[in-house]
Amino acid sequence: MRSMTGYGRRMISRDGREMTVEVKTVNHRFLDISCRMPRSLSFAEDALRKQIGRTLRRGHVDVSVTYLNLREDAKEIQVDEGLVCQYREALKRVRALAADGLNAPLTAQDAAWIAAQPDVMHITVREEDQEAVLSLLTDTLEMALEDVSAMREKEGEALKADLEYHLGETAALRDAIALLAPKVPLLYQEKLKERVKELGAQELDAQRLHQEVALMADRCAIDEELSRLQSHIAQMRSALETEGETGRRLDFLTQELNREANTIGSKASDAEITKFVVSMKSEIEKLREQVQNVE
Repeated sequence: MRSMTGYGRRMISRDGREMTVEVKTVNHRFLDISCRMPRSLSFAEDALRKQIGRTLRRGHVDVSVTYLNLREDAKEIQVDEGLVCQYREALKRVRALAADGLNAPLTAQDAAWIAAQPDVMHITVREEDQEAVLSLLTDTLEMALEDVSAMREKEGEALKADLEYHLGETAALRDAIALLAPKVPLLYQEKLKERVKELGAQELDAQRLHQEVALMADRCAIDEELSRLQSHIAQMRSALETEGETGRRLDFLTQELNREANTIGSKASDAEITKFVVSMKSEIEKLREQVQNVE
C-alpha cells in the first residue's frame, strides 16, 4: 500500500548543464500533473508527463524544473556591423564640424563609445541540443520520482497500520451489535407486557402480543446488514494486503460500511445498539478520511 503524499528533489550537473527537478504529490481522485518549467524546455513536457504516469497512478503532482546552461557555447554575442559603420561615420562628421579633419583616426575611446551604444551588440541564446537536455531531464526526474515513491511507501505503511486499527474497532462494534440483536424482540415483549399492565388491562391477549412482537422483530431485523458489514470488513482487510492501486476500492467499501451502519441505526430500537452504531460511524469516518490518501 502506498500513500499519495510524497516529495522528491534531485539535481544533476552534466557536460556544463545543470538540471534540478522537485516533485510534490498529494491526494487526488485521478492523476493530475501540474508542470512549471522554463519555456526553453517546453518541448520535453509530454515526455515528462508520460514518465510520471509510468511511476504514479493517482494524486495531484506538482513538478518544478530549473535548468541552467553553463556551457561556453550556450550564448553568442552578435555585432550589428552596419550600425557600427554608421556610428563611425557620424563620429567623423562630428570631428569635421569641430575642424579636426575628416581623416583623423578613431581612437580606442571612440571604439568603446560606439560599442556602448544601444543595439550595437546583443546576446542571443543558441539552440539547445534537445536530445542531451531531454536525457538530463529524464535522469533527474527518475531520481526525484524514486524519492517520491520511497516516501509514499513509507507513508503507506503508517496508513495501513491506522486503517487496520480502525477497521478492527469497527469489526468489534459490529460483533457487539450482533450479540444484542437477537435480544431486542424479547426486550420489546417485556416492555409491551409492562405497558399493558400500566394501562390497567385485566387480561393479555397472547396471540395479539406475539403478533406485535413478530412485527416489531421483522421491522428491526438487521441480520442482512450485519452480514454485509462482515463481508465488507473482510474485503477491506484483503485489500489492505493487496499490492498496487487499492484506494478506489477501499473508498467504495468505506461508503458501503457507512451505508449499512446508517441502516442499522435507522432500524435499531435499542439504546445500546444505537450507542454502538454511533461509535461505529465515528470509526468509519476515520477510515474514510485516511482512505482518501491511499493510492
